[in-house]
Amino acid sequence: SPSPSTTRPLTTPARRLAFIMKTITSMVALLPLTAAFTPSSFTARTARHAAARRVTTVPSAVPTMVASAEPAAKPQRRTLPPVLGGLKAGNKKLCVITGASSGLGLSAAREMCEKDDYFVICAVRDVDKMRSEAAAQGMDEKKYAIIECDLASFQSIKDFVFDLKAFKSSRPLDRLVCNAAVYLPKDPLPKYSEDGYEMSMAVNHLGHFLLCNLLIDDMAKSKDARCVIVGSITGNSNTVGGGLVYPRADVGQFQGWVQDNGEGKKIEMIDGKGFFGAKAYKDSKVCNMMTVSELHRRYHDKTGITFSSLYPGCIAETALFREKRQWFRKGFPLFMKYVTGGYVSEQEAGERLAQVIDDDLCKKSGVYWSWNGNAKQVGLYDPKTKTVSGAGGSGGEIFENDQSNQVTDIERAGRMFDLSSKLCGVEWPEFK
Repeated sequence: SPSPSTTRPLTTPARRLAFIMKTITSMVALLPLTAAFTPSSFTARTARHAAARRVTTVPSAVPTMVASAEPAAKPQRRTLPPVLGGLKAGNKKLCVITGASSGLGLSAAREMCEKDDYFVICAVRDVDKMRSEAAAQGMDEKKYAIIECDLASFQSIKDFVFDLKAFKSSRPLDRLVCNAAVYLPKDPLPKYSEDGYEMSMAVNHLGHFLLCNLLIDDMAKSKDARCVIVGSITGNSNTVGGGLVYPRADVGQFQGWVQDNGEGKKIEMIDGKGFFGAKAYKDSKVCNMMTVSELHRRYHDKTGITFSSLYPGCIAETALFREKRQWFRKGFPLFMKYVTGGYVSEQEAGERLAQVIDDDLCKKSGVYWSWNGNAKQVGLYDPKTKTVSGAGGSGGEIFENDQSNQVTDIERAGRMFDLSSKLCGVEWPEFK
């Protein structure tokens, strides 16, 4: 915790002036980095964000303003976005990818950076990690930028949108890829987001729902905009992974969300039942796919935006399973590769996501894309190729897959959309 010398309030003009001069000096010292147009971030705080997060982190030599005496387990950090985005991006299409610092998101970001006509904006919680991973992947620094976005915080999402618009100026956003997710199967008790919602639902669904709301008006200005939300067979009860593997996804009638005077805060599960980490993830994926269907029904014809979802295959070695036990992390990839046939490498999954982002074949809106079978059966062994295929695993051609009755229930999807809007505190723009 900060020492008394660093927590004195800036009550005198002299102290306020010293604080301002120290901050300016620190930022000026970092200007050579922005002049070189490298993806960068700087530790800073706006007064608005300090009020929201309660603690401001600044250089140790500068007095820290503390708005509340409440203890903070970990100081929050706010990063300023990269500057001069128009010069960096040129005339390339702008593509935002959430969760781009690992797994599917990182693989897709790398694929998109290799395309000459795209500039990627990596929306990530940990800017330093993203910078390190991008360097390790050999991503061209001229092809991407990094902007902080914590999907567990509505305020951080709003700040990201502000930073993004400052970065790109008046240019419209061409691609929004909602990929980030958390999976907490080992947690016996629920964790809650900064805004009071169960963490899996907050990050996987509500955070992306808010992001879509804040950017749909901007994307409507693009001639060929696409909004892609990553789905999963685990949210589809008409598949092996979603229908036969316990627990099954079931959002019920959103009983949890209508509790607590309709605020849905500190509610363990969307169906109002007790917490079950694995099911919370699956339920959030149902909401993801419902969101795509509702956005398509409500806004595709009016905006021209292509709304789509996909199942890229089971990336059995992804960091998404980091909460699983060690025996599972070792055995699951082998099981998916040689028994079910659902295994896909991170690289191939990234290529599949990049295809939905860019390929002309994927311009159709309201589609749930899949590859190599519909995952409604265990894969079949092919003695000629010595591979197991047909269960959504490696290889195969892209096709339009169907979804479960729960996902395609128009009445229930509409209710999900309206309740999510209420939880996020948003209204949707009107388009003629």
